[in-house]
Amino acid sequence: MARSVPPTHRRRRSALPAVTAGATALALAGTGLALFAGGASAAAGNLVANGGFETGTLAGWTCTATASAVSTPVHSGSYALQAVPTSSDSAQCTQTVSVQPSSSYTLSSWVQGPYVYLGASGTGGTDPSAWSNQTSWNQLSTSFTTGASTTSVTLYLHGWYGQGAYTADDVTLTGPAGAGTPTPTPSTAPPTTAPPTTAPPTTAPPTTAPPTTAPPTTAPPTTPPPSSGSLPKHLLTGYWQDFDNGATDQKLSAVQSAYDIIAVSFANADPAKAGGITFAIDPALATGLGGYTDAQFRADIAAKHAAGKKVVLSVGGQNGAITVGDATSAANFADSAYALIQSYGFDGVDIDLENGVNATYLAQSLHTLAARVGPGFVLTMAPQTIDMYNTSGAYFQLALATKDILTVVNTQFYNSGGMNGCDGKVYNQGTVDFITSQICTHIEGGLDPSQVGIGVPASGKAAGSGYVSSTVVNNALDCLATGTNCGSFVPPAKWPTIRGAMAWSTNWDAANGNDFSTNVGAHVHAMP
Repeated sequence: MARSVPPTHRRRRSALPAVTAGATALALAGTGLALFAGGASAAAGNLVANGGFETGTLAGWTCTATASAVSTPVHSGSYALQAVPTSSDSAQCTQTVSVQPSSSYTLSSWVQGPYVYLGASGTGGTDPSAWSNQTSWNQLSTSFTTGASTTSVTLYLHGWYGQGAYTADDVTLTGPAGAGTPTPTPSTAPPTTAPPTTAPPTTAPPTTAPPTTAPPTTAPPTTPPPSSGSLPKHLLTGYWQDFDNGATDQKLSAVQSAYDIIAVSFANADPAKAGGITFAIDPALATGLGGYTDAQFRADIAAKHAAGKKVVLSVGGQNGAITVGDATSAANFADSAYALIQSYGFDGVDIDLENGVNATYLAQSLHTLAARVGPGFVLTMAPQTIDMYNTSGAYFQLALATKDILTVVNTQFYNSGGMNGCDGKVYNQGTVDFITSQICTHIEGGLDPSQVGIGVPASGKAAGSGYVSSTVVNNALDCLATGTNCGSFVPPAKWPTIRGAMAWSTNWDAANGNDFSTNVGAHVHAMP
């Protein structure tokens, strides 16, 4: 979440969240580009035309934004592809290649840049993808098996909206040549850079939903501390800003009554202790409110408890560079979070880390914290959409590793572009289908429906993209819970215990006439 003046929105940062590698490529799968043997750097057996860009042009490729063959930087030979994304275009380059049905293929490319994606669509099976965000050359590699009637696939490379240029070189597809594919040209310039010792992170768009994992035998904790009251079956979560960024400034006491969980945003990294966190009301906010003391804030937490609300401390946001990556930092996180919970009366924590998580050590730390706090501990999360795209992601792994203490995951369904749903089809953000198809992935990936919620911006100014009206949120809840008011995507099951919805933020909600808390809040609380 940004702490500056507009444009401000939840989790907007210098590096935008990653999106599915196949989202935009699918739309170009049928372009049928002409192929030819193009470039001395094409490896023996390579089916990609001009895979090394040694023609000095983009011959054989179709690109959607500013792209060219450049002489530097290159991985091998004399040229490489360089493309520059814009705020509305991911700078995608595609090539359609003839293949044989029911055959195995390996796709690879050397790449560098803030975000680079490599993949194939239209394979007739599980469409593969891989991505990295390294500034030095690194090799992406993935594989797939074509369907029984597949005769062509579309290969793609792209970056991410508004980010820096990416570079790609030595793109190869190896496997049986399809009908009409020209004889590949042998390589005259083999790769000169060794593969990295640590593989970059990869994600693969699911084309079938993974097997459903049974709900945990121990339900998420709902028994609160004596002073706090109980959480409802369906609930509304809102993030309260302890800083001013153009939204309506609020004291905690002014947070709309419809919110059942209030996430105080944000705790900061303790510069003196790895993994440690600190918290204090932003002095600028206090000044803007005509004075808001620490004692008043603590009293407001107690008043929210008396009204049956939960107040958690959100960890992270845009500026929250908090790393829990080893046993020492895990202990520091648990110690410092527990101290703040004891001091202020927080009911738990919200994990809102945007710069990567270590599922093993953070889960260890959260379990330690939960044991200290006791049965009233509340744990919420608000990952970016890409973080919950499939179960191989670290954030998804964290959610699964903490299922026994997890209250709700409210994924941010915004700033995301188009992504594959659990049925393998691409859905664009800002729609009922996008929300419901992603929720399907979360549940079929192993989370219980009662641990899954919908995260959206409370107004059009609260996010860079993906704002939806309260009607869309309510329709998505109905679709997930009862199978009604769905779009073209209909979930494979009804999940009547779906937990609810979240807004960034209560402040932006107030600036938007309390539309979210009034309309979505009433709908959530009326769900059976």
